[in-house]
Amino acid sequence: MKQRLKKGCEFMSEQYFSSNPNKESKPQHWTFTLRGFPFTFYTDAGVFSKKEVDYGSRVLIETFEAPNVDGGILDIGCGYGPISLALAKSFQEREVVGVDVNRRALALAQKNAAENKISNASFLESDITEAVKESRFASVVTNPPIRAGKKIVHAIFREAKNVLKANGELWVVIQKKQGAPSAKKELESIFDEVETVKKDKGYYILRAKTFDATSSL
Repeated sequence: MKQRLKKGCEFMSEQYFSSNPNKESKPQHWTFTLRGFPFTFYTDAGVFSKKEVDYGSRVLIETFEAPNVDGGILDIGCGYGPISLALAKSFQEREVVGVDVNRRALALAQKNAAENKISNASFLESDITEAVKESRFASVVTNPPIRAGKKIVHAIFREAKNVLKANGELWVVIQKKQGAPSAKKELESIFDEVETVKKDKGYYILRAKTFDATSSL
């Protein structure tokens, strides 16, 4: 199981979910406030939402609540790190791990963690949960790469369950027009409990809960 996101999207090599974006590097940085904390973010061409934190991620960040379960938070498709770092800053007692296939984005995420003096966040290159499949988290969050296709998005849902502790939660942001209702149905076929926590300008925040931990993929 190697680089499914990359292999599934070879025809779109310029996309942010490629492991090595072909776009010429054009670094920039800017400030943004999330959960009441000011952040400086360094971004670049070839990463998702390089000019500002996208609205969907912002809604997910501001809506997220940690479950009553000890453990860390996993951010699948972390990009340059806005979700990971905002949650790490808000929940400093928890370790946050961000995973992505985009090496340029991961380098930026590590730079952003250092720039914002956040020590409880780390970032790994990973094909969905491959790099953390032996770990178990209290929460998984994702703003999934819709353009990678439904097969990849649904794989993220399934693998998220497999790295959650008992009573752990998956939080997903997805637009209605990009398949939120069908995503909820898919989640209901995988998880024990699914609810729509919030709707905001066409974005749905879905929370899925598993009552039993899965021992292996």
